[in-house]
Amino acid sequence: MPNRHDTKLNLSAGFLSVAVALILVGLKLWALGQTGSLAVAATLADSAMDLMMSLGGLIAIAYAAKPADEDHNFGHSSAEDLAALGQSLFIIISAAVIATAAIFRLLDDTVTLPEQEGLGITILLVSILITLGLVLWQRHVARQTGNKVVKADSLHYLGDLIPNLGAIIALWASAAFGLHQIDSVVALGAAALLVVGALRIGKTAWDALMDRQADPDMIKGICAIADDFAGVHGYHDLKTRVAGSRVFVNLHIELDGSQTLDEAHAIGAGLRRAIIAAYPRADVLIHKDPIGVQKHPDDHR
Repeated sequence: MPNRHDTKLNLSAGFLSVAVALILVGLKLWALGQTGSLAVAATLADSAMDLMMSLGGLIAIAYAAKPADEDHNFGHSSAEDLAALGQSLFIIISAAVIATAAIFRLLDDTVTLPEQEGLGITILLVSILITLGLVLWQRHVARQTGNKVVKADSLHYLGDLIPNLGAIIALWASAAFGLHQIDSVVALGAAALLVVGALRIGKTAWDALMDRQADPDMIKGICAIADDFAGVHGYHDLKTRVAGSRVFVNLHIELDGSQTLDEAHAIGAGLRRAIIAAYPRADVLIHKDPIGVQKHPDDHR
C-alpha cells in the first residue's frame, strides 16, 4: 500500500480536483447563460464530467489506499484502474452529446449568434488559469506517488485547456466577424479531443485490469539487477502485473544448492530490496531454486 506521505499527496490532489471542478462548473453555467455559446456549453459539459470523474477519482484514491485484508490479500489498488476506466466511458458519453448538438446546430440556419462574447472570454480565461494551477499540482503529485488516477486526471485537465482556448476563439470570431458556425466547429473539435483522451485513459486502465505486464523498460531494469546481483547464478519465470500505481513482481532465482537456508534467504532478501530500491512501488516476491533444478513431472504449470 502507499505510504502515508503518498496517500496525503494523492488525497490533496483529489480534493483540489473536486474543488476546481465545482468552481469551473459554476463559472461556466453563468457564462453559458450570458452568452448562449455552444462552445461554452461544450466546456461546461466537460467540466461537469470532470466533477463526476474527480469525485469518483477521490473515492478510488481513498479506497486504493486501504491496506490489504483477508478478502483482498494484494490490497485495493485495482480500484484506481476501475475508476480510470469509468472516467473514460463518461468522457466518451459527454463527447457524443457535444458532437450531436454541434451537428444539429450546423444544420440549423436559424441559430442565433452568441451574446456578450467579452464576458464569456473573461470567464474562460479565468477557467484556464485555475485549471493550470490544478494541473501543476497534479503533475507534482503524480511524479511523487505514481498514482494512476491522479495522472489520468492531470492529463484530462491538461486536455481541457484546448477546448477552452477553442471556445475563446469561437467567441472572438463571433464577435468580430459574425461567424456563428465557428462555435459549432470548435465544439466538434473539442468532442474529438475528448474521445482521443478517453480512449488513451481507457486502454491503460483496461490493460491493468487484464493483468498486462509492466512497462518493458521496468522489466529490463529488473533483469539487469538480477543479472548483476552477487550469489544469483540465474533466474527464470519473471512475471509482472500492474494494479493501479503498484507493480507486482514474481521472480525465480537460481542459487547454489549447497549453501545454508540462511545464506539463500539473505541473497533473496537482498535482491528484493535492490529491486524495490529501484522501483519503490513494486511488490516483489522471490522464489529460490537450486542451480539446475528440473521441473517435477507432476508440475503441469
